[in-house]
Amino acid sequence: MPLTVGTAGHIDHGKTWLVRALTGKDTDRLPEEQARGISIDLGYAPLELPDGRRLSLVDVPGHERFVRTMIAGATGIDLFLLVIDAQEGARPQTLEHLAVLRLLGVERGVVAVTKSDAVDEETLELALEEARELVPSAEVVAVSAKTGAGLDGLRAALARVPVQPRDPSAATRLYVDRVFTLPGVGTIATGTLWSGAITAGDLLRVEPRGTTVRVRSVQVHDAAVETAEAGQRVAVNLPGVERRDLARGDVLVEPGHYPVSYRLDIRLETLHEIPAAATVHLGTNAVPARIVRDGEYAQLRLRDEVVAARGDHVVLRTDTTVGGGVVLDPAPVRRLDRARLAALDSGTPEEIVRALVHEPVTAAELQGRGLLSSAQLAEGLASVRSAGEYYFSESWLAELRELVRKRLADRAASSPLDPGLPLAELLPNTPWAPAVLDLLEVERRGAKAYLPGTTAALGERADAARELEAQLAQEEIAKTDDKQLAAFLEQKGRIRRVGDGYAVSVALYDRGAALLPTLEAITLAAFRDALGVGRRTAQLLLERYDADGLTLRRGDVRTLRRRR
Repeated sequence: MPLTVGTAGHIDHGKTWLVRALTGKDTDRLPEEQARGISIDLGYAPLELPDGRRLSLVDVPGHERFVRTMIAGATGIDLFLLVIDAQEGARPQTLEHLAVLRLLGVERGVVAVTKSDAVDEETLELALEEARELVPSAEVVAVSAKTGAGLDGLRAALARVPVQPRDPSAATRLYVDRVFTLPGVGTIATGTLWSGAITAGDLLRVEPRGTTVRVRSVQVHDAAVETAEAGQRVAVNLPGVERRDLARGDVLVEPGHYPVSYRLDIRLETLHEIPAAATVHLGTNAVPARIVRDGEYAQLRLRDEVVAARGDHVVLRTDTTVGGGVVLDPAPVRRLDRARLAALDSGTPEEIVRALVHEPVTAAELQGRGLLSSAQLAEGLASVRSAGEYYFSESWLAELRELVRKRLADRAASSPLDPGLPLAELLPNTPWAPAVLDLLEVERRGAKAYLPGTTAALGERADAARELEAQLAQEEIAKTDDKQLAAFLEQKGRIRRVGDGYAVSVALYDRGAALLPTLEAITLAAFRDALGVGRRTAQLLLERYDADGLTLRRGDVRTLRRRR
């Protein structure tokens, strides 16, 4: 099983010397590091264990100015190698690094008490005892990078540390901690592969930049491999990518599996008083954020976008490390909902899905939030309502039904002649609208929806209807400004609308239609004289016959299109 071990400890306690003695590799590669004799950036080396396993070792700087760099190196590691100088004992960065490890959820490892050759036996025993009290869960080994004493015992102790295997179903995610170019090769990005696997030819997304890259080749500790696995230190060659297009803090992810967000909901872990603002360390990224807190929960409102998944650990720092937390929702709404977070914190797939699902969402969209494995997601979705490919809560459906019924009731009250609403107006223009339409308990008549049992009625307009019909009994045509009333009466077969705002009786309309086949030529004058009406009435009727498909106009003459 591939594993990554990270060093930790105060400056000058011998981390880099110990790494060199264990691996044969000097991780201080920068000229400034070699000139000053201190680690400034992250260093990497392979470590062979007695049982044949090969670990990836990350060496971190110990100076207080570089705690941010230390956190970037410590994220994603499986176990720690805490280094304490036998002469000095635990120092400020020893304690802060240990606190960071705990906040990152790295609870297993080994403590190396270094420079054992430089102290007498009594002092060494006191240093070992102090280390055991400081980290009671870890094996403590006395070593000397100068003489080699204890190195084999340290390797054996590292081999004995039990480590929780990584989730094999998790999608690929690699936080970039170094980017450089090689002549004739191109841009190289390195990092600890948190999850998944990377193979030459894979297409990955660079987030939060939102670009797609292709992996040309993969290496693990300078050796080409066909596939890199979670827990390994990985270098990927990305053709077509400029050095300036990548930076520490970017993330290479399998497309469609992790959200990009300006907010994180977390369960809070405090070391000191949590301020209203702090720097959030996540992966190899460090982003300023405002902190909105409610008891043991908090929402981090970030200045820049980050990529996270449920269960990720974050560290909060100001001048020092003040706390951290575990991500409960990597893409929440801008509201801290304690009840929702408590449900997410419980961890059961059913409760998590119910806490997330309110308005319709697809399984793919939920998967992209990085909250649950595929199997857990399938289990949780069984607890919520579905229609087509969309999942939603019963409470949301009840709210939508109530809203729709109210709109239809208001429509029926304000427009009794036309109590229905077009389906396109009833629901928002969203992809899920067709899927839930049949669940709304409304009647569908053509392209409109109605409250069940609702029918059009004249109501207060009955007198106006009678007046219009009485007028048409006496006159060949009548003007009506009430278009809704005219439409209702026509739908009921009581009048026919012609022109813009005019009406004729059904009898006159039918009589005119019956005359059409008897005319040798259907002209306006011939039709007017045969029907015995005025020119305007004849013209409006002929235009209505054109619209109804009875006639086809060609210049001043019409022809019959079909027989009634």
